[in-house]
Amino acid sequence: MQLPDFLQPRPCTPVEVFAPCAPALPLVCDSPHSGTAYPADFGHCVPMELLRRGEDTDVHRLWQRWPAHGATLLAATFPRTYIDVNRSADDIDPEQLESEWPTPLAPGIKTRQGLGLIWQRIVRDGVATPLYDRKLGVAEVQSRLLRYWHPYHRALQQAIDDSVARFGGVWHLNLHSMPNDVYRRLGRTDAQLADFVLGDRDGTTCAPGFIRLVGELLQSGGYSVAYNEPYKGVELIGRIGQPQLNRHSLQIEIRRPIYMDEDTREPNAGFAPLQAHLEKVMQGVAEHVRAQLPLRRP
Repeated sequence: MQLPDFLQPRPCTPVEVFAPCAPALPLVCDSPHSGTAYPADFGHCVPMELLRRGEDTDVHRLWQRWPAHGATLLAATFPRTYIDVNRSADDIDPEQLESEWPTPLAPGIKTRQGLGLIWQRIVRDGVATPLYDRKLGVAEVQSRLLRYWHPYHRALQQAIDDSVARFGGVWHLNLHSMPNDVYRRLGRTDAQLADFVLGDRDGTTCAPGFIRLVGELLQSGGYSVAYNEPYKGVELIGRIGQPQLNRHSLQIEIRRPIYMDEDTREPNAGFAPLQAHLEKVMQGVAEHVRAQLPLRRP
C-alpha cells in the first residue's frame, strides 16, 4: 500500500507537518512514534526486525486524512527507539551514560525499566534485549536532542500556539499504537487489552465530553474502548492539555493486531476497514470542534 506523496518523508527531516487542505479548525494531531527513518549513527546492537517492534508503524497512515477535515497533522520521521519525543528531555538514566550529564536528570519509572528518553532495551515474547553493547556518550545524546527532540517539540508547539492564537483554543490528539502483549509485560493475566485505549491522565487533560465522544465514535465501528487503562498519556498531552484554558489533549492507542502483523510490521486485512472507520471518527471529531466555534477566550 503506497503512502500518498504528501505524506512521503523527506531525508533528514525530523518532523513532517501537513497543513489543513479544508477550512482550518483548532485541531492538531500528531504521531510521534511512527517514524521509520533510522539514523546512520544509531549504533544499536540488535537486529532491525527486533528493533522495529518499538515503532507505532503506519499510525500516521491510518490517520492521514486529518488535513482533509481541517486539522494540522504532524508525524515524526525517526524512530522512538532512537529518541522518544514523548519523554521529557531530562528523563535519562545516568547509568546508561559513559560520563556525567552536565545538568540534573529526572529519570522516571519507565526509564528505570529501560524505556525513557533513550531506550535501553526492546521486549519480545516477554524477553528483554539490550539495544546497546556500550554506554552512550553525553555528546551523542545531546546531538539527538538537538537534531530530533527539539525540532519535533518546536513544530508541535508552533501548531498548538497558532491554533490558540487564531481560535482561542485547541483540540489535540496524540496518536499511537500498542503491542498486543501489554498486560503480559505488566505481569497480568486477568485483563484483556481493548482495541483502543484513550488517555487523558485521569480526566485532567481534556473535557470529559471530548474523550467520551471519541470513545463512542470508535465503538460505533464495533471496536472495544478502554479509558486510562493501561495507558493514561505521557509527556505531550500532559504538557498541552489545559481544558480550563480551552486546550484539550487526548492520547489514542490502537491495538496493533487490528491493523498489522506485529512480526513483519506489514498491514493486515484489518488495515483498510480500520482506516475507513477512522475517516468517520475524524469527521465526527471535526463536527464536534466546529460546533464549539467561536470559542470564548478564557
